[in-house]
This record gives sequence, C-alpha cells and structure tokens, in this order.
Amino acid sequence: MSETKSTLERVQIFHETYGLPVEDKPTLSDPKTQELRINLLAEEVQELKEALENNDLVEVLDALTDIQYVLDGAYLSFGLQDLKETAFAEVQRSNMSKLGEDGKPIRRESDGKVMKGPNYFAPDLKVLLDKHIKEKLEKAA
Repeated sequence: MSETKSTLERVQIFHETYGLPVEDKPTLSDPKTQELRINLLAEEVQELKEALENNDLVEVLDALTDIQYVLDGAYLSFGLQDLKETAFAEVQRSNMSKLGEDGKPIRRESDGKVMKGPNYFAPDLKVLLDKHIKEKLEKAA
C-alpha cells in the first residue's frame, strides 16, 4: 500500500475490507454506530492517559496513532470525510483569532490553556456543512 495515501484513505480501505460504514453523505448514522464511535475514542483516550501515567513514550505514540485512526473512522461513519480538511482549516482560522489586543496569547494560569481574546470568532462549520450538502444534492439530481 502506498504511503502517500492520507490517513483517511487508509482507514477507508480498512472500513471497506471489514464491512464498516463509509457513508457518502453527511449523516448522524444509527445509535449503534454512534455508541461504537464514542466508545472507541474513549478507549483510546484512556490508553493515552495510562501511557502518560506510565511514562511510556512508545505507548503514547501508539495511543495517539490509534486516536487518529478511530477519528478518521468516525469521519467515514458520519459521511464527513470530504469536509475534514476544510473544517480543520476553518477551526485553525478561528483558533488563530484568540490573540489578545496586544497580539500575544492569553493563557489560563492553572493549566496553560489558550483562551479566547477580544477578536475571537467562532468557526462557521454550519456554512461549510450546508454548502457541502447542497453540492451533494445538486450532483445527485
């Protein structure tokens, strides 16, 4: 298999091979699939927590890779794979608007989390999703 394929493309091959969902349009899927996706992500995040507690860098890498794998599977299960990069770019644009008036990061002292500055704007994912759904409907017509 070519290493030039994206993580999403490789996970799609896994889904197709094992009969897991690959939706072609955005959907919330069925409750069983929703529960599976949540449980898989929670399991992998727990593995990351344990790896960090054990100071095991190999297991940290394994957990992070598994989280990405499961996350890509969720994009496929919910038919959102075509929006992954565009949505990420929109969230990045939003996150970069968090700077303070002085152009410096604002951080919460307790844990260092970057906080929203006065020029922050939320990502407009609804516009992206609505546009994508409209394009899918037009192609189907």
